[in-house]
Amino acid sequence: MIVVQWGVSVLMQDPEIREPKPSGGPYSLQLDLPLPLAVTTERSGISCRDALSMLLADNLDFHGDDSSYASHNFHAFPAKFPPQLPRKFIEALTDRNDIVFDPMVGSGTTIVEALLTGRRGIGVDIDPLAMRVSKSKVTPVPLTEAMTVGYSVVREAQELLQCDEVTLQRELNNRFEATERKFIDYWFAPRTQLELMALVRQIQTLTDAGIREFLELTLSAIIITKSGGVSLARDLAHTRPHRVQDKTPRSAFEEYRRRLSRNLNSLKSLTLGGGRAEVVCSDARALSLRDSSVDLIVTSPPYASNAIDYMRAHKFSLVWLGHPLDQLSRLRQQYIGHDAILGVELVELPEFAGQIVNSLSHVDAKKAKVLHRYFSEMTLSLKEMARVLRSGKAAVLVVGTSSMRGVDTRTDICLAEIGKRAGFDLVGIAVRRLDRDRRMMPARRESSTATSQIEQRMHEEYVIGFIKPELK
Repeated sequence: MIVVQWGVSVLMQDPEIREPKPSGGPYSLQLDLPLPLAVTTERSGISCRDALSMLLADNLDFHGDDSSYASHNFHAFPAKFPPQLPRKFIEALTDRNDIVFDPMVGSGTTIVEALLTGRRGIGVDIDPLAMRVSKSKVTPVPLTEAMTVGYSVVREAQELLQCDEVTLQRELNNRFEATERKFIDYWFAPRTQLELMALVRQIQTLTDAGIREFLELTLSAIIITKSGGVSLARDLAHTRPHRVQDKTPRSAFEEYRRRLSRNLNSLKSLTLGGGRAEVVCSDARALSLRDSSVDLIVTSPPYASNAIDYMRAHKFSLVWLGHPLDQLSRLRQQYIGHDAILGVELVELPEFAGQIVNSLSHVDAKKAKVLHRYFSEMTLSLKEMARVLRSGKAAVLVVGTSSMRGVDTRTDICLAEIGKRAGFDLVGIAVRRLDRDRRMMPARRESSTATSQIEQRMHEEYVIGFIKPELK
């Protein structure tokens, strides 16, 4: 197992952190974590429960705060919370070297903050791009070497296209199967395809895994962008892409240079906190961590019913990095919040969540089953969070509610209720007002009824604070 530290990446030989072992599926990895020698449930004379209660009563909006420091701006990612949010809970509820865990790591915001504050961050996810983004954001790369190699890649890719376009076109045609070829031809202009192929070809010749993955992520970042980008898609980073007929794509070479410079500057300005971080491919519904092994959980579960459809955007860059579209489609169906219902085991819900699902069933039976699936999957996830969290410690969930067929799902109350059944004590639920200009949410489309419903509900979110009760 590789444990990442800023400045050094070492193969762990600590007998308390044993070799990972497979445990039941392609996204499951056995990760044995050392249990701390002593349990500290109070900081500065205040219990973790009281400290969490005070944090929830404080301002959690962070409007106007700079969120682009360190590696946080490596790559666009929809609906990520500001880094000040996990930092607030990390600093108040944990000590240095404590384990901070995010079971749905997404873009890695929580584990980056754990690393910067001298904690040990652990994140898991099954989304391939989330894994790439979060891992790159906490993996050290030598700045000078990354700069030299990165700019050489662009220069050599340009030379390759200029000198041997015929061979490059042949490689492009041979690289993709018919499904991927059709997708690429629709979303990328012919010249852009050759430029991206030249960049991919040069990047994938690199033998240094850390630099190669850093440069691959830079390539992804010029495809999935807040605005512009090198594809023919608009609103790609908002997960609602549509093709723009008259769009003139930007030069992939120039965009790559610009993004590489930006990401290198982010590395250079990173403040090292002495922490370390790990990213593991694993499922939040069946975690591969030991019981009572983490000191704090801070996470943001997905919305129900694919309100934010991550894979819809992520495949635009993943296809260039060698991921077949059919495999990505099958993986997408495994995501928490997906709208497929066949073959999904539904659990009995607590009273309020059951009432919400029942109300929705009178309007739209299929949507009700989709919501029931979401609450069932979150039941499994919350049980796992309760299992891996140490007694007396906190779990913080940042969630958004939904309006499905005019029925407010009250996700905050439902998940609070489900969390209590899973073994948590509910400390409180705080409201956080979203700065929609800063937190990327699905794009506004005046003509879309579906999108107007999303607009109505995505102006605020909720911060649920749980405590795992002390052992008696």
